[in-house]
Amino acid sequence: MIVNRQRAVRLARRPLESFLRRVKSELGLQGAGLTVRLVSDAEIARMNETFRKKNGPTDVLSFPTLARRWPVRLRRGSKLVKPGKYLGDIAISPATAQRYAKKYGRKLSSELQVLILHGVLHLLGYDHETDRGKMDRIERKLRKRLGLA
Repeated sequence: MIVNRQRAVRLARRPLESFLRRVKSELGLQGAGLTVRLVSDAEIARMNETFRKKNGPTDVLSFPTLARRWPVRLRRGSKLVKPGKYLGDIAISPATAQRYAKKYGRKLSSELQVLILHGVLHLLGYDHETDRGKMDRIERKLRKRLGLA
């Protein structure tokens, strides 16, 4: 489910919901629940300070319901999570995403899709800050399969 709680950036929610369904299908998460909340820069900055002790807005934050010792092993075509399992929440700032999209020469819609995928991987226990490139490699493969740059 995607919930828009910001007004700074106009965007179409339906294509993002469709992309989220594709990500869940690709990863074997069809029956799992998660929420993507689109928030203002001010709100994500508060979350970033509260939960990561970092100042300023960021593009995406993830809040998994389970603290995992190891990330979920991704196997193509297999169900990774039992139906009805709630994975957690993802917060995305479209305003920050818009700035990054402009900086990297991407469309906002593509940038938001990248952030959704990135957030879902975090919910599954991946952490690019500590895993010596594992999450980055998986994310690059998934971007290709999902038609993202």
